[in-house]
Amino acid sequence: MARIASTRLSRLLTGWSSEGPGPLPRRLADALRELAARGDVAGGTVLPSQRELALVLGVSRSTVTAAYGLLESGGWLESVRGSGSRLRGSGTADGYVTEGRLVSFDARSRTAASAGGADLSSGALPGLGAVGEAVAALTGGDVGALLGDDGYHPYGIPALREGIAAYYRAAGVPTEADQILVTSGSQQAVWLVAQALVEPGDTVVVENPTYRGALEALRARGARLVPVGGDGPAGGGQSADAAALRRLCAHVRPRLVYLQPTAHNPTGRSMDGAARREWQRVLGERELFVVEDTACAELSLGDATDGTGGVDEVAPVPLVAELPMGASVTVGTLSKLFWGGLRVGWVRSSPQVVARLAKIKTSVDLSCSVVDQLVAVRLLDRLPEARARRRAELRGRRDAAEALLRAGAPHWEWTRPAGGPALWVRVPGADTEALAQLARRHGVSVVPGSAFSPVDGFRDRLRLPYGHGTDALAAALPTLLECAERAVG
Repeated sequence: MARIASTRLSRLLTGWSSEGPGPLPRRLADALRELAARGDVAGGTVLPSQRELALVLGVSRSTVTAAYGLLESGGWLESVRGSGSRLRGSGTADGYVTEGRLVSFDARSRTAASAGGADLSSGALPGLGAVGEAVAALTGGDVGALLGDDGYHPYGIPALREGIAAYYRAAGVPTEADQILVTSGSQQAVWLVAQALVEPGDTVVVENPTYRGALEALRARGARLVPVGGDGPAGGGQSADAAALRRLCAHVRPRLVYLQPTAHNPTGRSMDGAARREWQRVLGERELFVVEDTACAELSLGDATDGTGGVDEVAPVPLVAELPMGASVTVGTLSKLFWGGLRVGWVRSSPQVVARLAKIKTSVDLSCSVVDQLVAVRLLDRLPEARARRRAELRGRRDAAEALLRAGAPHWEWTRPAGGPALWVRVPGADTEALAQLARRHGVSVVPGSAFSPVDGFRDRLRLPYGHGTDALAAALPTLLECAERAVG
């Protein structure tokens, strides 16, 4: 029988305890029943033990015992001697369980609207004014030039594909338009890669921690995720370890390797030159297929080791630029730099891989919005300006967030990020899964470190965004400190 880990179940239960009438056991039972009814947790799944779930939710064991009892009396739970409690449901037969990443988006407005609420669940940035200006600058002629066909461009409109190729050429990376596939943001790009290049049971090497959207896409495909590396005691250092990959390859050949060398999500670190060269050496020697996700690379803050040289006009150079085109994929996006509402991303790879991904994409959405792509063409011309503005903005907000934590939580630990919109913070002695659940009951939404780990690690870490400024972090910090004292790891 399939089992669901307590950490994954807790993330699906985001926001359950911060709203609704009735006692806590009833609300927990209702939330579990809703997961079963929607098929988010497949019927027949064995739930965590009462003690384990109580610990991760930050509630008493009696609360979970009472909730399980309510579910059992209602026919939604069956106790199997020696096997635990099995959830019944009318859901789908698909045994895959998501991490609840999108559930957290649904719950944000409700959580933030509660008394004293603060939303720290997303690192997405507010949009730049350049987006509105690019939309306003569109003319009937821009659209009219494309109205003569059916509007379906499975690979992306030619002007945008050429513009993205030129973006790479300007960074010194030879690229042609037929090596570009336009996608609905980088998340779709990662999903397409998982669908096209991974079969159920394939070994995929990932950093630990890594982008949780990639973990969801790869898990949904049935990949066997193998982590390499791990960050140091203070949350810094070169998380992924090329030497560990070399040792792993002595025993198994991975189907692909997924990396974020620049402005890594969630740690914010960037590999220095020596680390990048070592990764290139190992990947080349072993002839491994590598997927480099550069979604946050344009949010590099210009430090000396982040691959930008500190120059705002310079685009980040992909690590895979030195590897064979047919054995690599680069994922990019404009959504992180300009605005999440602009769903324009891309894949750069060989024409053969691009064609394979495009075939799958066409079956899902036919093609991306032509209007969004026309806006993106204009925004590519404003990249240096947007890059400089974002970097200056994020540097100031990073400094303010660090000053806030040094004053308010001096025992918390982190390494200054080289990029991205968040701090990756260690909370000594706390179980941040339980901390996050306790905080939600006080109107504070925050993501625990285990959400970014393929093995549910980093349960002493929190991702704390600062991209919108420090007001939300300042409002949430007293609650987080109080919950950390209660959520003993």
